[in-house]
Amino acid sequence: MEQIIANGLYLGAQYALIALGLTLIFSLMNVLNFAHGQMFVFGGFVTYTVVAKAGLPFVVGLLASAVILAAMGAVAEVFLFRPVIKRSKRDESTMLLAAGVAFFLDAVILLVFGEKQRGVPKILNGVFNWDMRIIMPYDRILIGFLAVALIVAFIAFMQYSRTGRAMRALAQDRMAAQLMGVDVDRYSMIGFALGAMLAGLVGGLLVAVTGINLGMGGPTSVKAFMMIMIGGAGVISGAIAGGFILGMMESVGLTLLSAYGDITYLVIFASLMVFLAFRPQGLMGKPWG
Repeated sequence: MEQIIANGLYLGAQYALIALGLTLIFSLMNVLNFAHGQMFVFGGFVTYTVVAKAGLPFVVGLLASAVILAAMGAVAEVFLFRPVIKRSKRDESTMLLAAGVAFFLDAVILLVFGEKQRGVPKILNGVFNWDMRIIMPYDRILIGFLAVALIVAFIAFMQYSRTGRAMRALAQDRMAAQLMGVDVDRYSMIGFALGAMLAGLVGGLLVAVTGINLGMGGPTSVKAFMMIMIGGAGVISGAIAGGFILGMMESVGLTLLSAYGDITYLVIFASLMVFLAFRPQGLMGKPWG
């Protein structure tokens, strides 16, 4: 049981960090960013290139991933999503645009980095063993703590910084925030950049543990959407709760259902459908409409 909980917390910290970026973009702009998983993969490849190819420290690779993905997010918001939101009367336009960005990033990743699995040397060696109850490599423990630290830093930024308060106001009521003097365009760009940066950071963290490859983008996006559906779309606390719930469900499923083949996600999806039938707004979301 202790091992299941430890694995669930480790997975949940990663998943919550991924979901935070997606739910931030959705809450600010009402955009379902289908390219979120591809941004995660791109961030992992950036860290791989800096660490494995350039020979620089892992921290430098992580910072490079954060900066490059933030810049990508800002450019995408200013030159792609902002014009579409202002000119189009249909919400589907941004969904199609996000899907197009996802396919474009897949092609870029394939051309620049290839389709093979890539990874970097372990940042910590050794395995933690607590009386055979919890066995976990030290590098995974470090990655888990870093993910939790980033979540705490993000919450503090949103709660106490002027930029964070402006984005919270924008998420609650876009028109009212604009009337109160909030620069909607500026903070939408910052929010999109921050969401993309979080995806890149998770990719950079995981390239040192599980590695990264082209095919991880789509499944990561699916998991991110599952998390915000569980917690409630556009709710930051819901994204965190959804991440840890999905991580725990995956840990329990992989442990208890391993004897029945690879049916863990079949059970998770079935459970999610039943849950959404009774509470479509998620655990912490408000009813639609």
